[in-house]
Amino acid sequence: MAGQAQYEELARQLSAVGAVKRDLGRILPQDCSAGSAAVLALLGSHGDMRMSNLSELLAVDMSVTSRHAAHLADRGWIDRSPDPADKRSRILHLTPEGHAMLVELSRRSAGLLAERLEDWTDAEVGQLIGLLTRLRASFGDCRTVAHRPPPPPAPRPPAPVDHTVPAVPAGERTQTTRTPAQAT
Repeated sequence: MAGQAQYEELARQLSAVGAVKRDLGRILPQDCSAGSAAVLALLGSHGDMRMSNLSELLAVDMSVTSRHAAHLADRGWIDRSPDPADKRSRILHLTPEGHAMLVELSRRSAGLLAERLEDWTDAEVGQLIGLLTRLRASFGDCRTVAHRPPPPPAPRPPAPVDHTVPAVPAGERTQTTRTPAQAT
């Protein structure tokens, strides 16, 4: 099992992954935010779905999902149609333009990764994919169960007062000197 120092270094390295995500965000088309790209990717991989399902997969509030859906619909990348089972709900699905944008996003991200990892072997890239997949699985489904640290221990009750020993007024206390115990 890894030691404390290794886990601390892993935490530092994982926080630095933000730089990789920022670089990937910089290559997105100007009218396609990271949130919009995430919606397109989820619809591309999971197929048509209700807004509520998409909101759960994104792990964001329904109002955020609604804004992303409106943005994508305004650009013609998704359609929102009434859910036959519940007319109040909407089913989202990719349009042909949305599929084309998803292909473009994939091309751009794969191109950036290929450029940045050009000195990596195929085996190293495969190993990274495997380890990141395993890391994600170790954390489970982060969308449904929030990890909370255990509560702090309950405070200890104060020690009982021994009323058999007479209290000495503060002015009458004497200084005591302690000596180390003798070694045997």
